[in-house]
Amino acid sequence: MDARLLETLRAVHDHGGVTAAAAALHVTPSAVSQQVRVLQREVGAVLLERAGRGVRLTPAGAALAAAAVDVAVAVERARAAVDAHRAEPTGTVRVSAFQSAAQMLLPGLLTRVARLGGIALECSDEDVAQAEFGALTADFDVVVAHRPDRAAGWGGGLRVEPLLREPLDVALWPGHPLAQRATLEPGDLAGEDWIAVREGFPVAAVLSELAAIAGSPPRIVQRINDFHVVEALVAAGHGISLLPRYTTGAAPDRLRLVPLAGVRAGRQIDALLRPDRAERVVVQRVLGELRTLAREIERAAAT
Repeated sequence: MDARLLETLRAVHDHGGVTAAAAALHVTPSAVSQQVRVLQREVGAVLLERAGRGVRLTPAGAALAAAAVDVAVAVERARAAVDAHRAEPTGTVRVSAFQSAAQMLLPGLLTRVARLGGIALECSDEDVAQAEFGALTADFDVVVAHRPDRAAGWGGGLRVEPLLREPLDVALWPGHPLAQRATLEPGDLAGEDWIAVREGFPVAAVLSELAAIAGSPPRIVQRINDFHVVEALVAAGHGISLLPRYTTGAAPDRLRLVPLAGVRAGRQIDALLRPDRAERVVVQRVLGELRTLAREIERAAAT
């Protein structure tokens, strides 16, 4: 059974259809359909069926796409066995990160990987709802994602590498009555105007948890996902917000960050990978540099 045909079927599964799979594989939809037909003849089972105006995998197709993961892992593991004996393994590694993590991690990661030699690092900023981060692993070798404290994991089928935990603090303009407090409790924030991220994003879940502890729903006046815009609005006195401690860049005379007491408010930042791509030596090296960089950021923040 041709591993390339299995990879095509897996792309149809991961991307939800022939057209999207073709775009991801940089081929035409007819080429994808032809490869699936060849695979159907090899296995003697129907793998695709009509669904409205499109197609979907049959139960047999879905089962074969799941089994294709094991084949892909074995192939990459074999390649890695050879690469391990090269003096300088080479290859391209594609990394995506949500915007604030990209700001925090990618400059240092690019510098570190450049010192390794032989690895081309292609970076992208991809900020999506929490439930959509896993799907990005179909297009990127390493996906830097975030989830609230105590949130459920990322589901099966992915390799998850914890990187760091970033606390979330209350952001206030310097003239706010609470701005000079050393810490704040959820009850102190009742009745405030909030600038929040959109629903489905991790920081929104933390705000909902704070509101539940305080016993009153937050009064959200704006929903903005770009933290730089949020910083500007808070600094201008248009509301308060929850902002990540390590990546908020506004000067203290424009913005005050006050830690929360009596509640654990933060986000876990993880690297997500498909299990086959995690076997690649160049991916492992990039991931190692990413882990080291994350540890250094945590240590620097603790001093």
